[in-house]
Amino acid sequence: MSDTTSKLEFDAARLRGYLREQVPGLEGEMRLERIGGGQSNPTFFVSFDNREMVLRKRPSGGNLLPSAHAVDREYRILNALAETGVPVPRTVLFCEDESVTGTQFYLMDRLHGRIFETYLLEGAPAHERRAMYRSMAETLAKLHGVDWNAVGLAGYGKPGNYFERQIARWTRQWEMSKTAENPDIDFLIGWLPQHIPANDDTTINHGDFRFGNLMFHPIEPRVIAVLDWELSTLGHPLADLAYNCIPWHTGPGEFKGMRGADLDALGIPSQQEYLGYYREYSGREDTITGFHLAFSMFRFAVILEGIAARAKAGNAAGADAVDVGRQSGGLARRAREAALGGG
Repeated sequence: MSDTTSKLEFDAARLRGYLREQVPGLEGEMRLERIGGGQSNPTFFVSFDNREMVLRKRPSGGNLLPSAHAVDREYRILNALAETGVPVPRTVLFCEDESVTGTQFYLMDRLHGRIFETYLLEGAPAHERRAMYRSMAETLAKLHGVDWNAVGLAGYGKPGNYFERQIARWTRQWEMSKTAENPDIDFLIGWLPQHIPANDDTTINHGDFRFGNLMFHPIEPRVIAVLDWELSTLGHPLADLAYNCIPWHTGPGEFKGMRGADLDALGIPSQQEYLGYYREYSGREDTITGFHLAFSMFRFAVILEGIAARAKAGNAAGADAVDVGRQSGGLARRAREAALGGG
């Protein structure tokens, strides 16, 4: 048995024994490799001679927000979407027995493809980038078109009043996790509830839909898997779409944004062009406004503040959690700009 991580928080031998009992036909030694870069649920490649899988588990330790890191929800939605046309990995099992790895976890089959951490799509041919943006928009529209009742996701979230409930939720999360006062957040907490649009649609929301959570075909400009469903729920589709558009409003030092880049020279669509792709695939006539952008960046700022709080407590999943957490203030400033019409 090999382990390429510098430190494991659980007994690899116990996991190996559990998997040999639960997953028929595994051959050879188990190999574990921690996947870096994530700030949420610790994730590992789990490989045998004849099978490659991915394990996602809740973090260990305290200071976890009550509704965060729900790997059981991730497992549920992956199963629900398996036959919908939304590209997701196939699940293998869910383990509630915390004695195996210290927390609940689930396994899914490993896929091979390309993941791009930034919207600039470094490493992708420039002439394919618009097609990749098209595929991202098509995938998001396909998700929003799924009949959540028909696939067994009634109760996965509360339909209706999404923005009202979410603003209240992330305001509470801010109070629980903030590491310092922030006047921009204070402004947004007062402004957002007063500017909620009347439209009250309900769809499945991914909650963190961006290039870093999409896997593309190894050589084709199309999405083959949507990853990291930790923040998924039932919600408003324009909240998902606005979050998906944040990098057009943030700079490179503000969580990998592309504000100020020569997009046309890079083969990357403008936000308006991208929104046109989504409208084409979804059939929606309305689109995002300053409210939707402000809400999405407010929410993201609170999430980043939670990462900073976990880093301070010593149980953040990503090695760069302190640096990522510091970016909360930048997102809050951009959110206030969007609210006031300057985003």
